[in-house]
Amino acid sequence: MSFSEFVDGPFWYFSATVFVIGVLWRLIGMLSMGSKTDYSVPRSSGAAGALGINIKRFFPRSDFWSRIKLQVVAGYLFHVGLFALLFFAAPHIEFYREYVTGFGWTALPEWAFILVSEIAFLGLLLLILHRLMNPVTRMISDRGDYIGSILIFLVMLTGCLALARSHEALRVTHFFLAELLLLYFPFSALMHTFTFPFSRGFAGAHYGRRGVKV
Repeated sequence: MSFSEFVDGPFWYFSATVFVIGVLWRLIGMLSMGSKTDYSVPRSSGAAGALGINIKRFFPRSDFWSRIKLQVVAGYLFHVGLFALLFFAAPHIEFYREYVTGFGWTALPEWAFILVSEIAFLGLLLLILHRLMNPVTRMISDRGDYIGSILIFLVMLTGCLALARSHEALRVTHFFLAELLLLYFPFSALMHTFTFPFSRGFAGAHYGRRGVKV
């Protein structure tokens, strides 16, 4: 078996299985922890508080904007760009059709792919530089934070190169790195992709019952 056959076959199924089981395991573990019974009389709806904080926290409070505008702008550039690449790049749609969903959808035109690629790269590089140069984020960051960022950067870079040059070696490298990212994902801080609505919702419900505006 060649390396490309290994990457396209057994290693893909292994990494995808670890990713799905790992994510479900983390989510089930988090949700099954539960919380202490709150015997106080609710002043407002906890469900409304949970929903409200998830909506409001997509936008920074004006009080903090001057101090966090770089992180917010860079974060949106990266996450929106990456979302567009993951789900609307033509090679990814073809991959999902063949391996996951069995059907496809309309892809981004080439000019839009190039634009969102540059947007995602810019956002990610700004976030990495901020993590390295800001004293606070540098202090609270650990090795895992950098490993995740570097893996994502390499996956994006090899993907763009593979599409531009159409070399089989680049495609295999891109796919292999993406599979490594799938293996790493459930055991890293990247899990915030799935857990942030629950953590925000818990805080929103807690304060919402007490009538606290968040």
